[in-house]
Amino acid sequence: MNAPLITDRDALLRNRTRAEPEALFLHEHAADEIHERLKEVNRTFTSVAIVTGFPDFWARRYPDATFVADDETLSLDTGSFDLVLHVMCLHWANDPVGQLVQTRHALKPDGLMLCIFLGGQTLHELRTSLAEAEAIITGGLSPRIAPMGEIRDVGGLLQRAGFALPVADSTPLTASYANAFHLMHDLRKMGENNALSGRIKHLTRRNVLTEASSIYAEHFRNDDNRVDATFEFITLTGWAPAANQPQPLRPGSATTRLADALGTKETPLNKSKD
Repeated sequence: MNAPLITDRDALLRNRTRAEPEALFLHEHAADEIHERLKEVNRTFTSVAIVTGFPDFWARRYPDATFVADDETLSLDTGSFDLVLHVMCLHWANDPVGQLVQTRHALKPDGLMLCIFLGGQTLHELRTSLAEAEAIITGGLSPRIAPMGEIRDVGGLLQRAGFALPVADSTPLTASYANAFHLMHDLRKMGENNALSGRIKHLTRRNVLTEASSIYAEHFRNDDNRVDATFEFITLTGWAPAANQPQPLRPGSATTRLADALGTKETPLNKSKD
């Protein structure tokens, strides 16, 4: 039995088609983050693939890259690239592990994968406000914001996908808006509005949105009399396994005592007598 799909791909593609290029500041931030990390690697990459829902934006940064859509099955040839960037789309994936496995298969030995996407703290203010407002007005809840991964959980995805030297970390970005309505309007302009399969298919009642905006302002207003919105960026780094990579030592194989390395004297434990 197949697991239920979280994301409605048709709705997601419609949302992205309506996105406005000048509203893609999250992609600007992600691109800057990727650039800094690649500088730290200090390696020249000659065959680059980018998995993205916004190829026009990323082509300005990487004009010579191969671009593929973040479909369930990625159009990537096996063992063809020394760098694969999976950018700003894993939070919409119905099978995130499958996406990572496919990127690993596309890498040459010792090739690098960098994946950046929105994490679980993203829009926690809006999520809380909408849930509270809907419970007050309608007595129920409906899916409105994608259930994004938490940093404590996503690191294991790299190991499950077979990457070597896996690293996961997160960085927050806080944006401010006049009110919650301006934030929701901006999400539509970004192409990041609701594309969940279980979303309500009719327009949200106006009084729910008004109540949510009031709750948002009450709890998340900043010193400039605006409201804050959190975007958490999670970055996954992994390498395709290769024979020349550093390998962990077997337990008990050390040839030097820790006390000698630290230049201290080893003190035996005090064993109490019965």
